Amino acid sequence: MNADIHSFESMAALDGDGIRYAVFFTGCPLRCVYCHNPDTWFSSGNSWSSNELVKKIIRYKPYFKNGGGVTFSGGEPLLNAEFITETGELLAKQGIGYALDTSGSVPLSVSVKKAINGAELVILDVKFYDAESYKKYTNGEFDNFVSIGRYCSQNGIRLWLRTVIVPGINDTEEHIKKYAEFAKQFEFEKYELLAFHTMGFFKYDKLGLQNPLKNTDALSKERLSQLQDYLNHCLK
Repeated sequence: MNADIHSFESMAALDGDGIRYAVFFTGCPLRCVYCHNPDTWFSSGNSWSSNELVKKIIRYKPYFKNGGGVTFSGGEPLLNAEFITETGELLAKQGIGYALDTSGSVPLSVSVKKAINGAELVILDVKFYDAESYKKYTNGEFDNFVSIGRYCSQNGIRLWLRTVIVPGINDTEEHIKKYAEFAKQFEFEKYELLAFHTMGFFKYDKLGLQNPLKNTDALSKERLSQLQDYLNHCLK
């Protein structure tokens, strides 16, 4: 089985436990107005088989200490659920586990459940807490990611939550309180806020795409810290 892969990142340390090898797939059902990586929306032309990918990954096995391993990201990795399951089974034979960094933007199909079941950790992007905002800013289906979050919670699958905070869209304490209340339906280990940044703006120009937030400033570290502290307080 083959999949179209956008890029790789070795020695990644933010997308799961320990040191990770991150695999970024192409393709995504969403069109988030604040997307940092619109280049992952399109095919890279780089097709990899499961065997080829595992051969590449196992070279980094000596670095997978303290729970490290592979993180499948994107784009939306669960568009390649069957490929992930096949690759995951090969990695397991090498003593390597995998995490999923997903927007949860796909239906909870049998193949998606299987890929989730094989994961040591799911990092779920909680883009918005209500269907109206979700549709407005991502053009996706709200119920898909809710179903995936609940599935992980009900089946004892380790779950981390993340939300990108964008100035003028979801950067107030009122918003954060609503995220906290929404998140309480899930069983999760931690909930991390990420700052909107402008480092990917050049990609829109390169691809000839309209950037809906071209006049939006990056969220400051200070404001992110304030909102993270408030979220932690709301979750107590």
